[in-house]
Amino acid sequence: MSEGPINLNRARKQMARAAKKTRADENAARFGRTRAQKVLEEAEAAKARRILDLHRREEE
Repeated sequence: MSEGPINLNRARKQMARAAKKTRADENAARFGRTRAQKVLEEAEAAKARRILDLHRREEE
C-alpha cells in the first residue's frame, strides 16, 4: 500500500507545477528562441546593415 498519509495540498501543487512545466516546454518548442539568441541575431543583422551601408555608392 502507500507509505503513509498524503498531503493533498502538496500533491495538488505538484500536479500544477508539472502542468505548467509541460505547457512551458510546448511553448518553448513552438516559439522558442532564447533572449541571447534574439540579441545575437539582432547584432548580426545590424552588422550586416552597417557593412552594406559602407559599400553603398554615393549618387550625385
